[in-house]
Amino acid sequence: PDRLLFGAAIAFRLLLLGAMPHLSDDYARFIWDGRLLAHGYNPYLYLPATLLGTPIAALAGLKTDLFQALNSPNYYTVYPPVGQALFATAAWLSPGSVLGNVVGLRVPILLAEIGTLLLLVKLLRRAGQNPNLALLYGLNPLVILELTGNVHAEAILIFFVLGAVWLFGRGWFVASAGALALAIGTKLLPLLLLPLVIRYLGWRRGLAYAGLTGAFTALLFLPFISLELIQNVGASLRLYVQNFEFNASMYYLVRAAGYWLLGFNVIGVAGFGLSAVTLAGAGWVAWRWGKAAPVHALLLTVTGYFLLATTVHPWYITSLVAVGVFVPFRYPLVWSGVVWLSYATYQTNPYHENLWLTGLEYLILAGFIVWGSTPRR
Repeated sequence: PDRLLFGAAIAFRLLLLGAMPHLSDDYARFIWDGRLLAHGYNPYLYLPATLLGTPIAALAGLKTDLFQALNSPNYYTVYPPVGQALFATAAWLSPGSVLGNVVGLRVPILLAEIGTLLLLVKLLRRAGQNPNLALLYGLNPLVILELTGNVHAEAILIFFVLGAVWLFGRGWFVASAGALALAIGTKLLPLLLLPLVIRYLGWRRGLAYAGLTGAFTALLFLPFISLELIQNVGASLRLYVQNFEFNASMYYLVRAAGYWLLGFNVIGVAGFGLSAVTLAGAGWVAWRWGKAAPVHALLLTVTGYFLLATTVHPWYITSLVAVGVFVPFRYPLVWSGVVWLSYATYQTNPYHENLWLTGLEYLILAGFIVWGSTPRR
């Protein structure tokens, strides 16, 4: 029965309420930033590596065990203000307990996931599709374990993006722009949607919507704003593009060509180059299909972003699963299954990525896109 299946989707998430994350250590940075903000310190201004052992660290409860769990102690935080507010709330509710902080992070994710299921059902009905397709997201193991289990904020992002679509469909233009701003304030990925929005709405309404979204987003950053914030976040984003490599596809081919032709790792140039191609591609897709087939254009934009990225963690694919609910293609579901192969990297210490498994992941995905992308209905 439908009620049982939707109840199971919620129950599987509730089972994880008191569990510590095991497949990702990002939660440690969430707690670190949250404790800083809960004690009145701007998390964008402090490097964990230089803060440990200081009076600020002692006051905020930033202890050695938490520091040792961080995966990027030498980088400034890049998490936008909505995420920071959630981190701080969790820290405020449970000042001295890591598990308490994790539960505090998980509760809003659980609520967002329930809201996402409700919005998926409403939007599917509005589109004249079977509302039970929402279960492709609701019962997806990657979505359950990475978002609720590992407390990743993609759950909040997906909820706000779907909320923006639903509000716009109700005619609430300003509220929709505010919801999209909250999504951007959670993760920056929805910025890629603005060219699509402008194309779909037309220049006049589209630019007005984008302007409102930008204004609301600026308001979210206003409590933290400073020259140091711009410099520090910019530096971390540059390092992310130029230094981090994980589970990539097209980039690894570019890197291999760089080694073969030039004899060194070309990530410093390739990272920015692929980012530029992604932005140009988002604009082209929006212009080509944004008016006639906006959902398909959205799927293609997000897919292109992940295929050209230098880093593709498993939880990134959950946003693709959410979009995939609305289109007659199954490759987002296939990717949500084969992306688990990337976790083989963490079998060794120091971490070593098995490129044979990475190649297998993308070979299966490419094969399905080329030969197996058949309609569901």
